[in-house]
Amino acid sequence: MASSQQAKSSKSAHGLLTGLAVAACLLAGLPGARAQAPSKQPPAPPRAAPQAVPGFWDPRRRPERPDLSRLTVIRFLTETDYPPFNYTGADGNPAGFNVDLARSLCEEVKVTCTVQMRRFETLVDALTSNRGDAIIASMAVSPQLRARVDFTDPYYRVPARFASRKDAVMPEIRPEYLEGKKVGVIAGSAHEAYLKAMFTDAELHGYPNDDALRAGLRKGEVDLIFGDAISLAFWINGTDSGDCCAFSGGPFVESRFFGEGIGIAVRKGNDVLRQALNWALFRVWEKGRYTDLWLRYFSVSPF
Repeated sequence: MASSQQAKSSKSAHGLLTGLAVAACLLAGLPGARAQAPSKQPPAPPRAAPQAVPGFWDPRRRPERPDLSRLTVIRFLTETDYPPFNYTGADGNPAGFNVDLARSLCEEVKVTCTVQMRRFETLVDALTSNRGDAIIASMAVSPQLRARVDFTDPYYRVPARFASRKDAVMPEIRPEYLEGKKVGVIAGSAHEAYLKAMFTDAELHGYPNDDALRAGLRKGEVDLIFGDAISLAFWINGTDSGDCCAFSGGPFVESRFFGEGIGIAVRKGNDVLRQALNWALFRVWEKGRYTDLWLRYFSVSPF
């Protein structure tokens, strides 16, 4: 798995979940990377309107309840410092979206659950050497990782979106609309590759990192920027943006550029645990608990 810096360069209403499910499947960064974290601090309270929660499960494909009799404990491994997905809480214990989801899954399966925090780059080795049973750490599914571990179904994806200054918001974006427009993007990223393939008449400006990219938009160096929508949502609605900017157009979801999604990794061949987690993920979503958890951590909409 890539390092934290590499990852950054890659990375229902219950009824409404169903409608958004597959059609708004989200992106997940470059293969072999974790998803991009919105910030190094838990997000500030949003100023945006309440969002609709995306769904990642098809209610028509209800998984059968597997044999859970052989499961007595699940030792989850997660990242040490990747808020709001995983971080150390005020009480010194693991916290975050991934941690709370892991605990919900264990409640559904009715087994004891432990959560151990480790540096991201050590997680796969810890799993394969039996120091844990499952990795829940915003890990992007990739062919390279599939050679080492097995994955559950995706439990979230990350859309890509354009952002512009508030005085130049575009309600819809198509390739022909950006002819001659200056568009900022992280150089070498999947987002840049997508723009080069699909928005051939835009004038692309590569930036080395998120801070430089967003500063370029604030200062008017570019007309729009394109990147990870979850990260952009927190920036747009946080203090760092200075209330300068907003999303333009809707989400872009092509998995050919942005990966298969974010899954829970288990050791190769551990189908008992993988199937149990897939069943539990569906049940947590079906009961509305996934929606509650998503809104607790992501109350600004990336869609």
